Amino acid sequence: MKARLIALAGIVVSLGAPARAHRLDEYLEATLISVEKDHVQASMRLVPGVAVFPAVLASIDTNADGFISPAERQAYAESVVRDLSLSVDGNVLAPRLVSVHFPNVEDMREGLGEIHIDLNADLPRGGPDRRLVFENHHQSRIAAYLVNCLVPRDRNLRILAQNRNEQQSFYQLDYLQAGAGANSLLLGSSSSGRSSLGAMLKFVLFWFHGSASMFHLGTRHIAEGTDHLLFLLALLLPAPLVVICSRWAGFAGVRRSVFQMLKVVTAFTVGHSITLAVAALRLVDVPSRPIEVLIAVSILVSAAHALRPLFPGREAGIAAFFGLIHGLAFATTLGNLGLGRWERVASILGFNLGIETMQLIVVAAAMPSLILLSRTRAYPVLRIGGGLFAGFASLGWIAERLLGLHSSIDVLVDGIARRAVWIAAVMFLISLVFWLFGDVFDKQTTATEPLS
Repeated sequence: MKARLIALAGIVVSLGAPARAHRLDEYLEATLISVEKDHVQASMRLVPGVAVFPAVLASIDTNADGFISPAERQAYAESVVRDLSLSVDGNVLAPRLVSVHFPNVEDMREGLGEIHIDLNADLPRGGPDRRLVFENHHQSRIAAYLVNCLVPRDRNLRILAQNRNEQQSFYQLDYLQAGAGANSLLLGSSSSGRSSLGAMLKFVLFWFHGSASMFHLGTRHIAEGTDHLLFLLALLLPAPLVVICSRWAGFAGVRRSVFQMLKVVTAFTVGHSITLAVAALRLVDVPSRPIEVLIAVSILVSAAHALRPLFPGREAGIAAFFGLIHGLAFATTLGNLGLGRWERVASILGFNLGIETMQLIVVAAAMPSLILLSRTRAYPVLRIGGGLFAGFASLGWIAERLLGLHSSIDVLVDGIARRAVWIAAVMFLISLVFWLFGDVFDKQTTATEPLS
């Protein structure tokens, strides 16, 4: 019940406290979704702003008599449902109206009235990994959408991830549903006093049912966690270089470069794996805000090191140290799932494996380009440009997370991350060109230099 009240409070806050302010030029449509074992419920609150109220009223009061009759209320609610799209695992659902409530017309005219529409839909049988997709296209020309979900009351349902488009007209919910047969087996074990056996069975069953979902969640978390990847990539930028007179100088050699990169990645893995396990098992509890600030600081440190050697030869130790902090952030994702003790143990394994897999994919994609380009005179451009970009991003995140200052750094970094595959491909082609024809470029540069 407490979780439901918290989620509902979040929607109320998102509505902009309509009891204290008059909405103006938008038709706010907030939807709260609740997933159960065999059905899904949706509660909608629609608040027309003052400026758009005449258009909304015209679509409700079809006979234009200034009064909204029960028939008009029902007809309008049905039109809202027709503008919705609801599916699970690719199967289209048919939402049913449960209740409809309209405020008086004067409250709506003042931008204070809320239309309440409740509906539900039956869920077909499916496997443990489920995906629900909700789309709202009602009055899209003037609408502002919000959507959220409640924490399931059924302990056998675990929310894995929520994804929305920018307008929140599209909402995707990934969740885990344990099988009924598994539940009865576990209940039987605990009721007969075999709690340890029941816990182990729960671990095994959750591992087989949920490991794929947790692995997928781990890969997506690191893929979408641009701050984690930016820290690691900035730390790898100077890895193929040697230090001469406190400055980054020439190429260190293929074997040494590969070994140095593997040391950094391994140290980062060890660091975040330790705190991921410790925090996910609730052995420590650290507020998320300081962790997010320290992650931004870690990017600033690695960016500064890419520009000028701060701790040459000790990159692995720095990666392990800051890996401990990044692991606490990873653990927050698992903590939000509300898993039991043994489920958390199984989740850590699958989640961490997903993180490492995606992390290795990113490093494997970047490593050839870094090694090839570091052997050319073009590498300082990449190193300095990458270091400056990481430093700029980290300062934006620090200001945002520590001081609450708004910045568009997330939009910028996410936009670049969405083109990561193309960027990696272009970077590899450029590195090949410079590696194959580097001597030609160097001779041309030398030929154009004035004689001293």
